[in-house]
Amino acid sequence: MAQLSPLLKQATPVVVDHGEGVYLYDVDGNRHLDFTAGIGVTSTGHCHPHVVRAAQEQIGKLVHGQYTTVMHQPLLELTKRLGDVLPSGLDSLFYANSGSEAVEAALRLSRQATKRPNVIVMQGGFHGRTVAAASMTTSGTRFSAGIGPLMAGVHVAPFPYAFHYGWDEQTATKFALRELDFLFQTVSAPNETAAIFVEPVLGEGGYVPANTEFMAGLRERADRHGILLVVDEIQTGFGRTGKFWGHDHFDVSPDIVLIAKGLASGFPLSGIAASQELMAKALPGSQGGTYGGNAVSCAAAIATLEVIQQENLVENAATRGRQLLDGARLVADKTPAIGEVRGLGLLVGSEFTTADGEPDPATAAAAQQAAAKNNLLLLTCGPYMNVVRMVPPLVVTAEQVDDALRIWGEVVASVTGS
Repeated sequence: MAQLSPLLKQATPVVVDHGEGVYLYDVDGNRHLDFTAGIGVTSTGHCHPHVVRAAQEQIGKLVHGQYTTVMHQPLLELTKRLGDVLPSGLDSLFYANSGSEAVEAALRLSRQATKRPNVIVMQGGFHGRTVAAASMTTSGTRFSAGIGPLMAGVHVAPFPYAFHYGWDEQTATKFALRELDFLFQTVSAPNETAAIFVEPVLGEGGYVPANTEFMAGLRERADRHGILLVVDEIQTGFGRTGKFWGHDHFDVSPDIVLIAKGLASGFPLSGIAASQELMAKALPGSQGGTYGGNAVSCAAAIATLEVIQQENLVENAATRGRQLLDGARLVADKTPAIGEVRGLGLLVGSEFTTADGEPDPATAAAAQQAAAKNNLLLLTCGPYMNVVRMVPPLVVTAEQVDDALRIWGEVVASVTGS
């Protein structure tokens, strides 16, 4: 009898029968508040009727139309709709299936367009599990261990993770930018550097938001040296942070944006957006793929964009995000076991530390597991896996946030004895 790989460790014991909105229902009929959203994927909630209807209708028309062989209407319509929400000047799209594929497409484009070999990534960043993407990932060694040698030409600069350094944000930001300049002098000369990749909020790295000074510093250096600024919006895009794009919080304009996750409410779809001028600098044949721009996924993405707009989900993410962040901080105020609560919109992380300030993954895991036993599904993240993250669907209500915070407060008190 075939079995799943033993390396696929489950974060919760739940076996799902069906989902609806913010809830998952297991095979025994129990209801669970899903504050994982498939790691930020089910942006419109589980099985939103409008998205389901769009996918069902498309399945009856065309499931797969390979988009370098034939063109299909959902792909053309989605491209048009995305043109209304993409950052100014990014008017050319390439579609793939996963976040890793989008990252590698942006890497390929950056190197070919600039004719430079190196890229800079941020300490704590996550960009995927395929070899090139894993080579660019520094949120944990588990993503790249045992597959070396990794891809050459990747260099790592600090991210302003103030809590990690024990500094205030301004000090951490000045340090990060100064070290980036030092990297240009010692490791990767500017004229050898194709791109800087950055997440507006570190995802797997611990839900650490960037800031305006840092992002402006990256943009200024990119402009000064002819380097491309690639903003990875795979987890932060499509309203997740309370603005449509995560980088909108920081008043910065990217050269390339990476999209996936919340784009299609659970259907596999990713892509990169750049200007027509930049995209044209890629080599012929360098973009393609069998399943990219799948017709059903594109139909679901169109419906997702409609739901986000019609139900004001960006605004809801901002309002509910403030509620969630404030509530999680009130829980943290009652225990020294949580060193910091941070986030942006519906990305909220609680970092567990020991009495002497060291990472405490054991207590974080205990809290996450206790929450699951009480029907609140959460995940951990961070280099030490000591951050418990809350990432509910954008349709979450005030009452559901309150319910989640009540459960969270109870389980934190139970595992910390506070």
